[in-house]
Amino acid sequence: MTNQPLKHLSDQHILPTYARYPVAFTKGLGCRLWDADGKEYIDFMSGIGVTSIGHAHPAWIQAITTQAHSLAHVSNLFYTEPGAKLAQRLCTISGGMAGVFFSNSGAEANEGLIKTARKYSSDKYGTGRATIITLEGSFHGRTITTLAANGQDKFHHHFHPFTPGFRYVKPGDMQALEAQGDDVCALLIETIQGEGGVMPLDAKYIQAAAKLCKERDWLLLVDEVQTGIGRTGKWFGYQHFDVMPDGISFAKGIAGGLPFGGFIVADKLRETLGPGDHGSTYGGNLICAAAALVVLDILEPLLPQVAANGEYICEKINEMNLPQVAEVRGRGLMLGLKIVGDTPASINVKLLESGLAALTAGTDILRFLPPLIINKKDVDTGLKILHNTLASA
Repeated sequence: MTNQPLKHLSDQHILPTYARYPVAFTKGLGCRLWDADGKEYIDFMSGIGVTSIGHAHPAWIQAITTQAHSLAHVSNLFYTEPGAKLAQRLCTISGGMAGVFFSNSGAEANEGLIKTARKYSSDKYGTGRATIITLEGSFHGRTITTLAANGQDKFHHHFHPFTPGFRYVKPGDMQALEAQGDDVCALLIETIQGEGGVMPLDAKYIQAAAKLCKERDWLLLVDEVQTGIGRTGKWFGYQHFDVMPDGISFAKGIAGGLPFGGFIVADKLRETLGPGDHGSTYGGNLICAAAALVVLDILEPLLPQVAANGEYICEKINEMNLPQVAEVRGRGLMLGLKIVGDTPASINVKLLESGLAALTAGTDILRFLPPLIINKKDVDTGLKILHNTLASA
């Protein structure tokens, strides 16, 4: 089927919860995509940060094929080798975390962190200390609870009643954070607000917030769904700031395209959740865990390259002097271009027509999340399309 028949079939039978571009991708290889009409694209989106090792990586294919030939699923009522090895690896690369829970998505991972924080506080202090502080502009998921956690008003409509127990403070405002009362159990942040517009938090603010959390026995929780698994040039975004959270969530790039996520906790939370307190039928799926192990193997030597490529992209875009680009921000291969005089959505359509697949964020940001394996040649090809498209607008 070509693009138009696939679009028609989808529109007939899939709920209209996405404003889709009129393209049906059918093939990928490395940092290239092809649509159903045979057109080729440079991938600067990696499935919203998911296909971290690009498309059809041979080691990834081998890992999931080998595991599928052996065993796909047995449930968490039993021990499995891929899950055990992956948990050990995640505890190591996180810098000393003590335990992992596997889920299927980032929203589920954040739900787990929220439950852990509230149970920790309940066990230690009793009732009345369950409020979680999040930041204005934040995004943590689309379940009823994570919608409430999002620090954006647009998510707080239509689905009442939302889960109570969340308050929002402005990023960078330590005075507002310090003014929070004794009903607080945790602070949940993103080191770079992804869906909120690729907004990096200030290092001094992150360090001061971590210090305050420690003083008040608030849990410091970091949503690493988009910033984690090498996206910023380190395994996790918090590792740029010399802080150690009490818990972090992860998902997106961990399994190279398969649905997988989870959260990791420090030693003080190692025993907070016991049998029956939390669960996930598919969490820790063996094929996904096997994929995640090989993703970590592939990415480990590439982290310095991720950081260098991010700096290179920013430098090249700034050199272009494009009137539509007011600012380039972000870290590693999580970058946002602030657009003026046009809309990111309309620019993205033009880029897609020219063979560059990118993303938007917020109301004025064109977002680049290319596969972490991308090389300079593909970067330059994508940036040339960006330049030619905007220069001719």
